[in-house]
Amino acid sequence: MKLTLKIWRQADASAAGAMHTYELDGVSSDMSFLEMLDLLNEQLLTSGEEPVAFDSDCREGICGMCSLMINGQAHGPEVTTTCQLHMRSFTDGDTITIEPWRASSFPVLKDLVVDRTAFDRIIQNGGYISANTGSAPEANSVPAPRDKAMRSFNAATCIGCGACVAACPNGSASLFLGAKITHLGELPQGQPERYSRVASMVAQHDHEGFGGCTNIGECAAACPKEIPLDVISQLNRDLRTAIKQGF
Repeated sequence: MKLTLKIWRQADASAAGAMHTYELDGVSSDMSFLEMLDLLNEQLLTSGEEPVAFDSDCREGICGMCSLMINGQAHGPEVTTTCQLHMRSFTDGDTITIEPWRASSFPVLKDLVVDRTAFDRIIQNGGYISANTGSAPEANSVPAPRDKAMRSFNAATCIGCGACVAACPNGSASLFLGAKITHLGELPQGQPERYSRVASMVAQHDHEGFGGCTNIGECAAACPKEIPLDVISQLNRDLRTAIKQGF
């Protein structure tokens, strides 16, 4: 395939960015989207140009590092991560626009790379349980109802990629936050800190500059792990209880 790529280029966080256009030939339909960008970078290096910076790590849809807006959609036209998007989703002669995540809370560091440490700081403010050190407890010592365990497991599949924020018109991280709250709040081990956790994590979410949720649903539509919107409902219920309890 031969493609026209319109890519956001930005030298660093303080520099002004702009869209640059590149022509790329020899793209196989079996390539992943990131392999296509690798091919472009080989072409740029051969011609003495600066390669396009972009995030990736496992390239298996697990780590959440890859994060691109592709033709205005978070991760592109398929419900998957950018690394698992293949070029068979495009056709010969297509023009593809590639941008970094669109969110003020994810500032651009260089080209397509954004700073997502805001998510790390939210997790630091409650995305864990406190436990005594020592040997591992017996696996069945704290029984959990199957429905709650499965709901917790499903919420825990969130990989923190940030597609929910990039897709949301408000730049809200409520789906990410709801997934973390539900993951821990459904299990017995998460109960002692359940309401202090949600109050602390929501406060950090707002401090980081993420927007509020207005239930548009773009976050769930873009989520590569298909986290459902009802985790936001649990987030709101737990937050109301936390406020009533004085947290």
